[in-house]
Amino acid sequence: MNEKEKMINGETYSPMDEELINDRKTAKTICMKYNALLPDQEEEKYDMLFELLGKIGDEAVIEPNFFCDYGYNIEFGGFVYINHNSVFLDCAKIKIGADTFIGPNCGFYTAIHPIEYEKRIQGLESAKPIIIGHGVWIGGNVTVLPGVTIGDRAVIGAGSVVTKDIPSDVVAVGNPCKVIREI
Repeated sequence: MNEKEKMINGETYSPMDEELINDRKTAKTICMKYNALLPDQEEEKYDMLFELLGKIGDEAVIEPNFFCDYGYNIEFGGFVYINHNSVFLDCAKIKIGADTFIGPNCGFYTAIHPIEYEKRIQGLESAKPIIIGHGVWIGGNVTVLPGVTIGDRAVIGAGSVVTKDIPSDVVAVGNPCKVIREI
């Protein structure tokens, strides 16, 4: 199994593998071009998103600046709106359901680095997927960590750090993010 297959399967892999380095260069080049487009270049934006992402919904909107590692691990289940300055470290799948709104300055991080120093300096890592349900609202400056699932119609308050799963139909806030009430 090559390093890309290991990465996608959630196993420990080397991100310094030549294929993965080239994949990141390609994604970052597309992101730079995308971020440089003018606001009225809507067709060009959609074409670039289609080229970059694994699966995008109809009329998906990603405001610049947008950054990701690979792109092909990001999937939208329908219309998704992502505000300015988002970062998707998509070493594992990041799936976002339809009718989801994401505020500015949000980060979705699937990569996991070893806690043990000896393992960490070897440069190896692993990744866990992030799943966002449909109809979710994520406020500005939210960080979502590896392996998290956010249920349908949940609202995540601004500035939250989501370290564990959040059920459907709740409002959750804080660091770490916790449910404060049902909707």
